[in-house]
Amino acid sequence: MTQQEMNTYLEKLPGSISFYYKNLVTGQELSYRKNEKMFAASVIKLYIMADAFYRISTGALDPDQIIVMKKEYYVPSCGAVAYMHEGLEVTVMDLITLMIIFSDNTATNILIDLLGIEQINEEIRKLGYEDVWLRRKMYDTEKSKRGIQNQITAKQTAVLLEQMYQGTLIDSMSSEKMISIMKNQQVNGKIPFYLNALDPEPEIAHKTGEDSKITHDVGIIYAKQPFIVCFCGNETDTPAYERVMAEMSLQLYQENNK
Repeated sequence: MTQQEMNTYLEKLPGSISFYYKNLVTGQELSYRKNEKMFAASVIKLYIMADAFYRISTGALDPDQIIVMKKEYYVPSCGAVAYMHEGLEVTVMDLITLMIIFSDNTATNILIDLLGIEQINEEIRKLGYEDVWLRRKMYDTEKSKRGIQNQITAKQTAVLLEQMYQGTLIDSMSSEKMISIMKNQQVNGKIPFYLNALDPEPEIAHKTGEDSKITHDVGIIYAKQPFIVCFCGNETDTPAYERVMAEMSLQLYQENNK
């Protein structure tokens, strides 16, 4: 895909559109407003996962710690935990997994309470992501109405993914485990939409994000030459952008799988 072909896909979309691509073998890059600061939606959960794995690696967080579900923990929308019975016992690692593969908001908020917003942001800064911020919990409609939003960029999220791929995010074991969780993603209507129909079906480690007029999907696609794609959109036509995500991902996969 050329820069002009990429622009043709993205320039027709309304709102704030950001995109970044990198071939992890050749180093080739394509980008469109890659450093634009975007409302994060659920992509911020990747950074929460990274901090949780850092705490696990230092012994500060026990992945087998049991959390007993209470009704006051439950928040609506994405996920499974809020539909389960009160008193359900889950581990910290269960919560991390549910946060990523089902984008579970209840699991996410419990982890935020365990880790602390300030401490998560401190770890984000240590990792070098200056334009990424966790400012509120999931489904905090009051803060959202006041304009308090979590923030990411396509480029810095791509760096996070590349560090996972290279085995340097926390350490090789943590990176490998985080990627294995992302490969089990259950929300697959964007990047994987056409790819999942291929035979053989390629491996994809990714995380979506969505809210009103917000749609994201970021991940690693394991072609013969693996590559990263980060699609981010705010105040956009979400069905139109999600079709673009699917079409561009298929074209890039075909070019990188020869």
